[in-house]
Amino acid sequence: MSPKNHQSKKLKPLHWLKLNRAVQGSLWAEAQKLGEASKAPEIDMSELENLFSVAVPSSDQRGSGGKSNSRASLGHKSEKVQLIEHRRAYNCEIMLSKVKIPLHDLMSSVLALEDSALDVDQVDNLIKFCPTKEEMELLKGYSGDREKLGKCEQFFLELMQVPRIESKLRVFSFKIQFRSQVSDLRNSLNVINSAAEQIKNSVKLKRVMQTILSLGNALNQGTARGSAIGFKLDSLLKLTETRTRNNKMTLMHYLCKVLADKLPELLNFSKDLTSLEPASKLQLKYLAEEMQAISKGLEKVVQELSLSENDGPMSEEFRKILKEFLCFAEAKVRSLASLYSGVGRNVDALILYFGEDPSRCTFEQVTSTLVNFVRMFSRAHEENCKQLELERKKAEKDTENEKSKIHASHDSKHSLHTAIKNIK
Repeated sequence: MSPKNHQSKKLKPLHWLKLNRAVQGSLWAEAQKLGEASKAPEIDMSELENLFSVAVPSSDQRGSGGKSNSRASLGHKSEKVQLIEHRRAYNCEIMLSKVKIPLHDLMSSVLALEDSALDVDQVDNLIKFCPTKEEMELLKGYSGDREKLGKCEQFFLELMQVPRIESKLRVFSFKIQFRSQVSDLRNSLNVINSAAEQIKNSVKLKRVMQTILSLGNALNQGTARGSAIGFKLDSLLKLTETRTRNNKMTLMHYLCKVLADKLPELLNFSKDLTSLEPASKLQLKYLAEEMQAISKGLEKVVQELSLSENDGPMSEEFRKILKEFLCFAEAKVRSLASLYSGVGRNVDALILYFGEDPSRCTFEQVTSTLVNFVRMFSRAHEENCKQLELERKKAEKDTENEKSKIHASHDSKHSLHTAIKNIK
């Protein structure tokens, strides 16, 4: 319902985001449909004015830091007009306090794509504080003295002078990060390629796998599991599950023993696989997402470059620098996309190398299994070496004891012989 009496004093605003239409299914649409808006209580304007009117500072208070309609926590001495919601404006001003560049120069740096003036965190913060459509409408409707506006409002007005400022800031952020993003992704892809190549080219690993196949077939002789021509990759981790009758040794220990006795040059096969562990820490899903993000970022650059043709002189420098960047970036992304495709083929070839199906077995499964196998193999070999050392020391001790017994026996016989001689 309408207020009880007309407003005569300026009131403090409620900083909400208003709806211009009632969306079907919303409570506002329901209220309109049922006429419930008329059931709202009558507002007593005189009471509202007494409680929420804007205090008008006296002439002696204006210059002496008296109460004013300002964000006092930020130390404004003169009265400022607030249009933006208090919390958002406060956070915006905190952000701006960390950017040590005047607002006009800040926009010039953005339009010149000067990555020496701003870092990526600062640019991303600027993106967070781009004005919304509602905030733009509020500011467009303001016809007062611009100097009376708060710092946040002035910042928003500065942003609004640049066509599609949010799009330009996103392009700027992409440009700042581009080299490091491409370099990081390229390094990760090279690690995967290197690991795949090392694994497939390792003659020692192949001979270890063949030795395991021989052991398995010997154990499974005469059963359905026997006469195998190969085995699933995860079978490598089951070598520790098969134990000797006395439970003192696993098949992994026995494998190490066989290799140490007959093919000792294979014991250090893991030295062929220096890229295996770094590769096992990478996930192709995240690399695919990174590749997609770079490609989409480049699309945004092309799109903004096209749209900025209509911006006029303001974006002239921006377009020039962005064109140069685009030529450089497109070549880098083409090269990266080629490397990425090659990695996909190499990963599939690696999975097939172990007789697995690329649609069911992942690169991460292969590397994780091999890393665990290498660790289990090394541990078993170390335990075998320790056991051999213990047995060697025990044998030495037994030999010493045997020598001591022989000496003791000899001394005893000598003493007896001497005693007999003395009696005679």
